[in-house]
Amino acid sequence: MAASIESLLEEISGVEDPIEELQSLKTALLSIPVSALRDSLSGQRLDVIFSLLNTNERKQVELCVDILERFLMALSPVQVVQNYRVELQGGLTHPNESVKILALTQAIQSLSKLSHSKPGLDKLFQTDLLKVMKDVMATSDIVRYRFYELVVEISSVSPISLGYCANSSFISKLLSELTGDDVLIRATAIEMVTTLAHSQHGRQYLAQQGIMDKISNMIRGADTDPFSSLYLPGLVKFFGNLAIMDSPQQVCETYPVFQNKVFEMALDPDPVMIGVALDTLGLLGSTVEGKQVLQKTGEKFKSVLLRMSQLASSGATELRVRSLDAISQLLTLQPEQQTEDLLALTESWFHLLSNQPMDMIRNISTQPFPELHCGALRIFTAIAAQPWGQKLMISTPGFMEFILDRSTGQTKEAKDAKFELVGSLASSSTAAEVLGSQNYIRLKTYLREGPYYVSAVASVGTEGAD
Repeated sequence: MAASIESLLEEISGVEDPIEELQSLKTALLSIPVSALRDSLSGQRLDVIFSLLNTNERKQVELCVDILERFLMALSPVQVVQNYRVELQGGLTHPNESVKILALTQAIQSLSKLSHSKPGLDKLFQTDLLKVMKDVMATSDIVRYRFYELVVEISSVSPISLGYCANSSFISKLLSELTGDDVLIRATAIEMVTTLAHSQHGRQYLAQQGIMDKISNMIRGADTDPFSSLYLPGLVKFFGNLAIMDSPQQVCETYPVFQNKVFEMALDPDPVMIGVALDTLGLLGSTVEGKQVLQKTGEKFKSVLLRMSQLASSGATELRVRSLDAISQLLTLQPEQQTEDLLALTESWFHLLSNQPMDMIRNISTQPFPELHCGALRIFTAIAAQPWGQKLMISTPGFMEFILDRSTGQTKEAKDAKFELVGSLASSSTAAEVLGSQNYIRLKTYLREGPYYVSAVASVGTEGAD
């Protein structure tokens, strides 16, 4: 196959209109695994393909981009930058967008590799390639944002790499996009800033630059902006991630507008807003500190919990699933977290869902949608590890039979979710006492048999029947 690729490259260099030959080369390349292609490429140059990019013929450019993408995928980032640096620099200023993006993608992969060491960073920030990329940023939004992705990726490696990016003014450029006139660009910028906040040094830098306050003010100002629905979800996600990585209490107390906005969004008619609110509430409520913060708001959170219950019971399937997932996160308590106060808190929340919460969740689990079935089982899994949940289960008629019935939920996901529920129940230190030894033995047997066990059913013969 290496020979045929070599001969196809030779053919291409000798014809005036190479569309057919390029198509043949593309087909040949796609038929070879990348690992095999790596071996067959040793010593071969791609100059002829790069040279064919210099045309106004759109089809030719597209084929060349596809071929180069495949070829370059087989090379390491270091090989790419060593062998094709000049060609990639040329690609960055090519009039065709797809060529720019190809060149930029390859540059990003190579440059991000360099950013993992100080000598690499020195090389990166003193090279003319970076200057070219800086100039290219102005040519289109797509190119600009691919470049910002590179900056965030490099900045996330270490405090030193972040310092290089900050000193070269790339991060300040990105941060200025947060308050730009284009709301779609604003939404993209907030996503990238959220990624930057995943590292501790990234969060410290953003705090020093006053970005948390800026985003808090943007949430406050969203009420008067008719286009805020395009970027508001991103602002809320930013603080949700921040709360989980730092401290839910600190974030909610320092930026009360965040928590108020989440509650407001949960009661909003817009499904996009509701979805983000549900995910954020689940995220906050997955930690003990987050549970306590939500509980402190009193009646406000109670009305939100009631809304979550309504959403779980009826409406669009996607929102029902997200609501069930959020409720299960709110109700989950690990054994080491089960203090008297926290057990009382989760129990009170469960009873706020409905007058008959066990029936409500079981009804959802019997509906013919696997994702709803599994979502409901996850709520039972959450309360199964807690003594009050076990008491509810044993006092609900037919509930132990429901748990141990293997005929419900036939998909792999449903069987796995049921197995997790049984495991949660059986592994609790209070289960044997609360459920009784007979039920406990049945649960242990279920676990021993595994999630996909099928009991042998005796077939009844009807030989001789008419």
